[in-house]
Amino acid sequence: MLDTQTTDNAVPSPRTTASTPQKNEKFTPEVRKGLLGLGLGNALEWYDWMVFGLLSAFIGPNFFPNTDPLSATLNALAVFAVGFAFRPLGGILLGTLADRIGRRRVMLLSIMLMAGTTLIIAVTPSYATIGPLAGIILLVCRVLQGISTGIEAPLSTSHAVELAPKGREGYVAGIMSFYVNIGILLASLVSFLCSLVIGGAAMGEWGWRVPFILGALFGFVVLYLRRSLPETLKEEEMATNTPRAVWSGVRKHWLSVLAIIFVVGAAQAYNYAWNVGLPSAARSGFKEDPTAVFALTTVLGVILVAGSWIIGKLADGKAMSRWFLVTRILAIPSVFLMLLYVQPGIGGFAAVLLGGSVVLVLNMTLYNVVSSSLMPKNIRGTGVALGYGIGVALFGGTASYLLVWFQSLNLTWIFPVYVAVLSILSIVFYIAARRSNGIFVGK
Repeated sequence: MLDTQTTDNAVPSPRTTASTPQKNEKFTPEVRKGLLGLGLGNALEWYDWMVFGLLSAFIGPNFFPNTDPLSATLNALAVFAVGFAFRPLGGILLGTLADRIGRRRVMLLSIMLMAGTTLIIAVTPSYATIGPLAGIILLVCRVLQGISTGIEAPLSTSHAVELAPKGREGYVAGIMSFYVNIGILLASLVSFLCSLVIGGAAMGEWGWRVPFILGALFGFVVLYLRRSLPETLKEEEMATNTPRAVWSGVRKHWLSVLAIIFVVGAAQAYNYAWNVGLPSAARSGFKEDPTAVFALTTVLGVILVAGSWIIGKLADGKAMSRWFLVTRILAIPSVFLMLLYVQPGIGGFAAVLLGGSVVLVLNMTLYNVVSSSLMPKNIRGTGVALGYGIGVALFGGTASYLLVWFQSLNLTWIFPVYVAVLSILSIVFYIAARRSNGIFVGK
């Protein structure tokens, strides 16, 4: 029923009465350290993932035949989308593993995969040197990164929710989103600084490799920090969580998985349109100055970082479901702002990019905690990761490609309609799942 809820956070909270509101519990040093390791891992994952998207106009001609810059860019974005296609596999394999052997070991594996493949991309010779093998290596690395990110974002948020005291879900949403946006900001900032210092020509030849090398080095630092992550699954919970029991529970909560697919998919379609699709269209389609584009995406990153922190503070102790519904409704009209950018002009690009940033940060701050709330603890790793992986693969990973493609066909209006429909469906399925299964975190 709608008003039937259970919570399963690792740290209990004091009982409350109708006349005595709950006071938010403070985080212990162990929990704070755990949130730091989880958050920085999220920052790394998003840094590595977004750098590829932002530099696709440079990566494409280096890994594929450079006969037409737009075709090479679309090839790179297609590989970008292939990585998303493997996120559900990551959710299935590593999510089940996380519910069987615990969160900590899977979180370590996720970071090792991302850091290693990022380093390989950075040092792989170009198409001019080794021919088609360059594109094959790039594709394999993106497949492995897709598997890694298929578990990183959903499980790290679920892990953080389980570590934190009850009633602090809003703060957890804010802090985890803060680290995600730090990663996005660093991707834009590093790309901008490299372009500014090295220059556009050098960026196309070799400078695009620098952000990847920095990401790989950062990955090994995060791997060290995650060694001390607390485990939130008890030994007896892991002992009874056989694969059959896990997937039986997932099937029982199929409506919640469906809701997660659209909760995640709509937010990610909006996100990748703003953070990857619009900048790629500006550089490749409208030939905007890349340094100016990187500067504006960096400003967007600053807005997302500050906004996620503020929203986390405002939502702390509040009903996450109400916040989600309001912010998702706001996404429906705001996505149509992109129709204002239909011709070259850095001013028009800036107006669209920054104009949609407020609604973007509202949606991106909350969606992962909202997804975690729909699944019980014993199957949360699998259920949330599966829904997340499918949602991102179907709707997030294809967003930037679709936006650039529709724009090349002079059918730009189709994309905002598409995202608006996804947002409406996410509201419908979330309400249906909440009424059918209840929620397991927050209120």
